[in-house]
Amino acid sequence: MALRSDWLPTLAAFESAARHQNFAHAAEELHLTASAVSHHVRKLEARLGVTLFQRHARGVSLTAEGRQLADAAGNALADLEGTLRQLRAGRQQAVQLRITTLHSLTYSWLSPRLPRFAAAHPEVGLSFETEAGLARFDDTGPDLGIRHGPGHWPGLSAHFLMDECLFPVAAPSLPGADDVRAPADIAPLPLIGDFARQGWPDWFRAAGLHGQLPDERYRFTDSTGALQAAAQGLGAVLARERIVTPFLADGRLRRLPGPALPGRWSYHVVYPAHRRLRPAAQAFVRWLLGDVAEHGP
Repeated sequence: MALRSDWLPTLAAFESAARHQNFAHAAEELHLTASAVSHHVRKLEARLGVTLFQRHARGVSLTAEGRQLADAAGNALADLEGTLRQLRAGRQQAVQLRITTLHSLTYSWLSPRLPRFAAAHPEVGLSFETEAGLARFDDTGPDLGIRHGPGHWPGLSAHFLMDECLFPVAAPSLPGADDVRAPADIAPLPLIGDFARQGWPDWFRAAGLHGQLPDERYRFTDSTGALQAAAQGLGAVLARERIVTPFLADGRLRRLPGPALPGRWSYHVVYPAHRRLRPAAQAFVRWLLGDVAEHGP
């Protein structure tokens, strides 16, 4: 089927309605009326001979065919938008991409992977924002983020990145570390914690040590700070698998006996559902998910 020029406004109206799951919001974005957006969608459904939206009392939702077309239309329009922007500028410019994520994940897990992204996309610059608070994805906010959580946040699209698990580690220099033979031997050690909702009490229960009250001598907001303190021999820390890898690799920390506790939450790539990703952001998301698939988490 040849794609005629009069398909473009129809596809643009459908793509916006698919992102918002709401004809009125799409109309506001496109400076149209809701009835005009509805007309475009019905015209597209008639041409294709498929139903793209299920209409119900609470609004609309995409059908399987609608989701398939929405993915293709979103990618195509974002690529076209990026090309038009470059042509208007009159020259190729480096694109700066803003990413919000955790400091610990950036330091230990993401940074070692970035040379592969730089080699594949030298035209894209990256700006990382690692504040502890959750970023707001408004018009002046970051393009996308990597969040640690349940996988669903209001107003955000989320792609699963990887799971995690937690296990105890300590520096070889920690007094008493050489005498640890079983999980029960960890309890008398000075312990280091962070402000995460899953910590030493959960691990002790998983290890069968019920009623054990952890002696957390030191607490840190960020996991990297807790690992650095453990590397200095201050105590044992419950480490996150994805964050502790470089500390284990260079011998600053070593794993102690005991089970690996499955993480209650996972890592996800997120971005605002109400607007299309810029081509550079699309490229980063595709690269990151592909890099994890190829090289492992």
